[in-house]
Amino acid sequence: MRKLTVDRKTIKDDGECYVIAEIGHNHQGNIETAKEMFRVAKECGADAVKLQKRNNREVFTEALYNKPYDNPNSYGATYGEHREFLEFGYMEYKELMDYAAEIGITMFATAFDFSSADFLAKLDVPAFKIASGDLTNIPLITYIAKFQKPIFLSTGGGTMEDVNRAYDAIMPINQQLCILQCTAGYPADFSELNLRVITTFRERFPNTVIGLSSHDNGIAMAVAAYMLGARVIEKHFTLNHTWKGTDHAFSLEPTGFRKMVRDLRRLKVAMGDGIKRTYESERAPIMKMGKRLVAERDLPAGHAIQREDIAIKSGGKGLLPYELDKVIGRITRQPVKKDDDISFDILNGNEHLQEAAN
Repeated sequence: MRKLTVDRKTIKDDGECYVIAEIGHNHQGNIETAKEMFRVAKECGADAVKLQKRNNREVFTEALYNKPYDNPNSYGATYGEHREFLEFGYMEYKELMDYAAEIGITMFATAFDFSSADFLAKLDVPAFKIASGDLTNIPLITYIAKFQKPIFLSTGGGTMEDVNRAYDAIMPINQQLCILQCTAGYPADFSELNLRVITTFRERFPNTVIGLSSHDNGIAMAVAAYMLGARVIEKHFTLNHTWKGTDHAFSLEPTGFRKMVRDLRRLKVAMGDGIKRTYESERAPIMKMGKRLVAERDLPAGHAIQREDIAIKSGGKGLLPYELDKVIGRITRQPVKKDDDISFDILNGNEHLQEAAN
């Protein structure tokens, strides 16, 4: 059975969708903004918020770290300065984790390198995320797996061979895994989301929770993913599309995020158990709209019922239309007026017909 427990919440096929608000660096390096995003994500119904942790000197080459970074989204003269501006240290992370616990939302982060993995492990995060860019980084993946915490593995830009390799590396060490279908476009074009990969993953990894990390800028794909069997949805989250930063444009604002979570929660209930039944709420509308057999015209007693003597109309309480063939040729026991109900009681052969009806 597919099952993954994160911070005392269990994710499984017959459960609700686990929704992650990917904050990344949309907090713009401001801890108060991050807290506000946590609070609003909680109000929107998210189960978890996720940050990104990098040791920038470890992640980037000297050339890239020192590369000039002059554009409207820059927070520094070089790419390294830009990344450092957005990075939180240990005290900020500890404060954010305490705040998340206080408001009742799970917080974890993506580890982009070994020292960031150690950093997050020291904080005792309840889970780790592995970014699409590290799908082939088996040394980092196995290092994180040894912490024995749930892992969310994004697969953007990868092949099935890459996913199999990562799976085979993780599972002997740590079976607490969720594999996320992902397209690493920012934003991803709808034609490239390839949601059917969710089905492929479910078939290939029958005991592993499958999800979707969706970089599209809408909410409908999350519902489609759930129907295909995804039980984790990760969506980028922002408080304002117009804020400075590359991720804000395709991130969901609170209204959209709230609607997405609402639809996912409704969907779990709406799927039902697959048994077709009549609900109490349907009885009055069906009584009003449904059709019954009534007399098309005044009929005398002793009349042999013909098809043209019968109308099918709403508002009566006679036999249901599927009984029509059973009344043709029967004799009326009493006069019948136009629009009177046609029932077995007013026809000869009453007992026989009732037994046949039963």
